[in-house]
Amino acid sequence: MMKVFLAHTPEMFAGYYGDRALAALRAHAEVVRNPGDAVLYGAALADAARGCQAIVADRATPGTEQTFAAAPDLVAFLRVAVDISTIDVAAASTAGVLVTRATPGFVDSVTELALGFMVDLARGVSGHVQAYRRGEEPMGSMGLQLSAATLSIIGYGRIARRLAEVVLALGMRVVVSDPFATPDDPRITHLPFTEALAAGDFVVCLAISDATTRDLFDAAAFARMKRGARFINLSRGELVDERALEAALDSGQVAAAAMDVGRAQDQRPSAFLARRPDVIAAPHIGGMTPEAMEHQAMDTVRQVAALARGELPDNAVNAAAAHRLARIGVRAA
Repeated sequence: MMKVFLAHTPEMFAGYYGDRALAALRAHAEVVRNPGDAVLYGAALADAARGCQAIVADRATPGTEQTFAAAPDLVAFLRVAVDISTIDVAAASTAGVLVTRATPGFVDSVTELALGFMVDLARGVSGHVQAYRRGEEPMGSMGLQLSAATLSIIGYGRIARRLAEVVLALGMRVVVSDPFATPDDPRITHLPFTEALAAGDFVVCLAISDATTRDLFDAAAFARMKRGARFINLSRGELVDERALEAALDSGQVAAAAMDVGRAQDQRPSAFLARRPDVIAAPHIGGMTPEAMEHQAMDTVRQVAALARGELPDNAVNAAAAHRLARIGVRAA
């Protein structure tokens, strides 16, 4: 029977794996759990996973060159997330270790969070709640009606498509900017990045994260927005120059912002922004619903099951280089 190391800390296990997925995983492999409360990485992760053929890693657990070099028994490194930016795929390939990823199971949950952020930013709900909790009697303020507003979505992947569907049903005008995808819906306007920024009462970052999009939202981008626009980041922290966003908020160029991601540990919002009264921040909870969590956890269960059967699992990233698969009777692509 295969032996698998589940890297999740108790906190990450509760939020991103769960007992049902663990029980399903144990039907296909002997499972060794992270013995402590700390995120393991480098040689420490390799040492904890000694004797295991696979590591099932949450998004906080990196796959480093040191881990692959110090884990002679390791055949596969399975990420319980779509994002593999903290996995050194080149080092894994050099070692002959397979890397896999999960499929997006969080489209609806992140879309719903986006809608909640938009309503809050439009009506100032969080500010009123906080005032009441301080024992104050807040004055009502004029809000922004979503059905009369324009949403500019930067990036047109699965979440963006779902969000567009939802807000169109509310009567919003939708603008999209993506150099690689063109909307089919005639109700959606496709614009270049700078024009999309200028059009939106709300601007939502849902772009992919790669070398070309790092600091995509910089001082120049915020300056191109409609003055008083609301900004939302639901993609990755590195897409936003956080000091530039701070300056845009200070000047009123951006009226308010909401973020579920940032440049703090584990893609959480940075504290200097999260503390601001004109910012709504959540600690990377977009995928934290039972349905979204279980979808991605079960992806890794199916991947382990495939390996146990001697088959190449779905969503392999570097199958051609994974020569260690032969040890468990799996032919690399």
